[in-house]
Amino acid sequence: MSEEKIAVLDLAPAHEDFQEQVVAGLSQTPRMLPSKFFYDEIGSALFLKICELPEYYVTRTEMSILRARGPEIARTLGRGIELIGLGTGAGTKTRLLLDHLDAPVAYLPVDISREQLAQSTSAFSREFPSLQILPVCADYLEPFDLPTPLRTPTEKVVYFPGSTIGNLEPQEAQAFLEKITTMAETDGRLLIGVDLKKEKAILEHAYDDEAGVTAKFNLNLLARANRELKAGFDLARWHHHAFYNDAAGRIEMHLVSEAKQAARVGEQNFAFERGEHIITEFSYKYSPSEFIAMADSAGMRFEKLWTDDSQWFGLFLFAVKDRA
Repeated sequence: MSEEKIAVLDLAPAHEDFQEQVVAGLSQTPRMLPSKFFYDEIGSALFLKICELPEYYVTRTEMSILRARGPEIARTLGRGIELIGLGTGAGTKTRLLLDHLDAPVAYLPVDISREQLAQSTSAFSREFPSLQILPVCADYLEPFDLPTPLRTPTEKVVYFPGSTIGNLEPQEAQAFLEKITTMAETDGRLLIGVDLKKEKAILEHAYDDEAGVTAKFNLNLLARANRELKAGFDLARWHHHAFYNDAAGRIEMHLVSEAKQAARVGEQNFAFERGEHIITEFSYKYSPSEFIAMADSAGMRFEKLWTDDSQWFGLFLFAVKDRA
């Protein structure tokens, strides 16, 4: 199947105003830049390199769980399900799951990247020719409608791989889980990846690698502003800083000004003091009991947890509480 022939349900929002959001973020206290803007072409390539770093355990640990426990996960999900994938990207993790699922009736990948959806759908159509694939281009954090498969599933399973739930503030994460209960409906379930709490040193090394790739990834936000907005950030005067905030239970990524300086974005000039921070990302880590309690408050009942031997990462399975 050629990518040109793939019908992607395009519900993506209009092109976001990068300049408007940069100006708004730098105008607030504390200053912040939205982490969603990390992933331009250069940022996406850098993130792929991050996933291969020895310090960055997240991706390889999740993949190891899927490889080792895939058959058991598939048996637990059951036969004839509809799989709804949120932010599944190229679908590498989803492929491991689909390889073991028993006669799924449909796969509905939801992602903001239309090009990536078309590419992954084309590949999946060749690998799983009997599977109906209904790609949806949308921001899954915003309301959107899903297409209806030709065949009726035994149940809907929402699959949210990675650890993206950790990028949301806890109250936002709970609200998002509540939205998923509506998406999965009363007979549905959620399979979600969560990065678990662990030693501070392990966490901090994962976000501040020896090779400096994560630093380049973080600084690319300012470089992107220079490229696209003709901003005046002097990258040599900024450095990457990542640390684990014990009290909040999260990794924080910052850009720190090394001198008193200024940068212009559009018509607005921003002055920065030496040592001033711009927050670029929070990544919350949860204990199993903390995340189960959050999901419970969102209307979900805990069913199963699959984790690695070190218990660094977890794949949680929940059912909507009204499920019979």
